[in-house]
Amino acid sequence: MVTPTRSRLPLRRRPAALLATAAARLIVTLKPHRIRRVLSVARRGAAPATTRQALAAREAVVAVSARCAGEGCLQRSVATALLCRMRGAWPNRCTGVRTAPFRAHAWVEVDGLPVGEPHPPGEYQRMMVVPATPPDKQPPGKQP
Repeated sequence: MVTPTRSRLPLRRRPAALLATAAARLIVTLKPHRIRRVLSVARRGAAPATTRQALAAREAVVAVSARCAGEGCLQRSVATALLCRMRGAWPNRCTGVRTAPFRAHAWVEVDGLPVGEPHPPGEYQRMMVVPATPPDKQPPGKQP
């Protein structure tokens, strides 16, 4: 996987990004069903994120964390979603796998499109999605 370009983040924006990455670091140590539960609770009351909001959050997380800038896709996706949530929004947060060759990946997306991914995860079969809008609140035909 290609390492995303890291840019410098203004000092006033660093605390929120650092808090999101630290919280994500703890959350990703949980079992998958608990990660889903924690993120589902965190998502409550948030508006769906725009592509611009999700990309800004992803860039901030990558700027403050070497792990998130590298192979830490799970932590990066959780931190991005949490940082969006701190700003009142929530992207779809996805985890998936592919079989040839086997690889797991985690990412955030808006309107079904991955945000900031150098290699689109279209070849991954989604295994877990924490959507921006809970399934019972989505219009018919818009299930993730």
